Amino acid sequence: MPEFVLNPIDISVIAIYIIFVVWLGFYVGKKHETAEDYFLAGRSMKWFFIGLSLFASNISSTTLIGLAGDAYSTGISVFNYEWFAVIILIFFAIFFLPNILKSQVYTMPEFLERRFDGRARTYFSLLTLFLNIVVDTAGSLYAGGLLLKLVFPHIPMWQTISVLALVAGIYTIAGGLAAVIYTDAIQTLFLLIGSIVIAVVAFEKLGGNWDLITANVDHAKLSLIRPLNDPGVPWLGLFTGLPLLGFYFWCTNQFMVQRVLSAKDTNNGRWGSLFAGLLKLPELFIMVLPGIMAILLYPNLKNPDMVYPTLMFDHLPTGLLGLALAGFIAALMSQIDSTLNSASTLVTMDFIRRWKPKLDSRQLMKIGRWVTFGFMILAALWAPQIEKFGSLFKYLQRVLSYTVPPVVAMFLIGLFFKRANSKGAFAALIGGVLFGILFFISNEVIGLTNVHFLYIAPILFIISSIILLFVSYRSEPENEEKIAALIWTRASYDEETVELRKIPWYKNYRIQSIALGIITLILVIWFW
Repeated sequence: MPEFVLNPIDISVIAIYIIFVVWLGFYVGKKHETAEDYFLAGRSMKWFFIGLSLFASNISSTTLIGLAGDAYSTGISVFNYEWFAVIILIFFAIFFLPNILKSQVYTMPEFLERRFDGRARTYFSLLTLFLNIVVDTAGSLYAGGLLLKLVFPHIPMWQTISVLALVAGIYTIAGGLAAVIYTDAIQTLFLLIGSIVIAVVAFEKLGGNWDLITANVDHAKLSLIRPLNDPGVPWLGLFTGLPLLGFYFWCTNQFMVQRVLSAKDTNNGRWGSLFAGLLKLPELFIMVLPGIMAILLYPNLKNPDMVYPTLMFDHLPTGLLGLALAGFIAALMSQIDSTLNSASTLVTMDFIRRWKPKLDSRQLMKIGRWVTFGFMILAALWAPQIEKFGSLFKYLQRVLSYTVPPVVAMFLIGLFFKRANSKGAFAALIGGVLFGILFFISNEVIGLTNVHFLYIAPILFIISSIILLFVSYRSEPENEEKIAALIWTRASYDEETVELRKIPWYKNYRIQSIALGIITLILVIWFW
């Protein structure tokens, strides 16, 4: 086991990085004049920064520790969540993204209100706030605290986490979404450099011999597609529950979609989404397989969560360790800043603007900064709870399967079926929530049933969809003019086909999507 000690050079690298991101936040913030500037970076972002920010916000400290740790304990099937994200992002780029950008909304709950009504918006806003703060932030703080406790063993975990929450809050308050996106871009580069070096060095420690790994590691741990009785990702759940949870996360969660809402135009939004998908694929080699290598390098690790920190401190030289650790801290702050920014946008635009419609854009921006400050304090207060979040965090993650299917049904059916109306959506919401509570109590509380959470999601989705369609077809349809721009149609697709003929083939997002899909398929077959 390595000694978890930092050289002054490594500490200096981390300190310089933290000072730089705070400066960047204030620098970017000077240019903001309106709420659109603050919450959506003036809708001027280009694809490169959108893609990097999507990737950075997804690859939090939770993911860095979790991918390597799960690979060490159960195998590479944890990568199924990552490659399937590529498929979902392709779907998002083709069918969904143009509609949300045309709508010029600030939040995804706002889009839901335009398609249905205010009841759907209020529910989804409150649900998103709860999941972002209680689940996403809690998990990120817990994972980050594990590593920081190793580096600074004499400082209580909650104190180091609170400082990082405050730092992330400061540059987010100052610079809004633009600062979040630009710092995410830098953080992605730090993460990739550190992860690549760790993977290469670990592989060299094993003689650079892949055959040695395959000969000494259980074949089941090197397979993506797992049997039906697999406790992690059974193959049926991979193709039923995982797409629904992935659609919620990548296509409707304000936490992620806010970056796409900032796009300069539809093409930049699409290219950015596909670029984020492309960045997901190398994770198998630089974040997952190092966990497999650790099985041979450190066969007696008691806690799988220690795999990534052990690899980091054991294999990286002075300076580069500081850079990698800065990347890890950056991942932690990326999760925090993304949560703060999306939560502030939801509260300001989904609640305060509705209650006070006469507020002008500059006033909304100021309120957004104060709301961000409030959530920053909440994140810091949440820090003392992180040491209690070992198994509880995984328990909370399962809550997604019980809570998001009604929302996913509203988005998907609302996107493709113009006959779906607000009465059907509200009925689906009530029915889906009630059935979700029933399943949760039966499955998680009293243990009457034992259904895998990846099967719970599709069951609730089907129930919600049936209720939505049944009630919609039994009641008056929506005004077609009101919802025309919010629905995907074959006619709009054909119009787009004509426009795409006017641009070079390499800028055609459909060709890019096909190429990305083929690469993903090859990777999955390779590790089937």
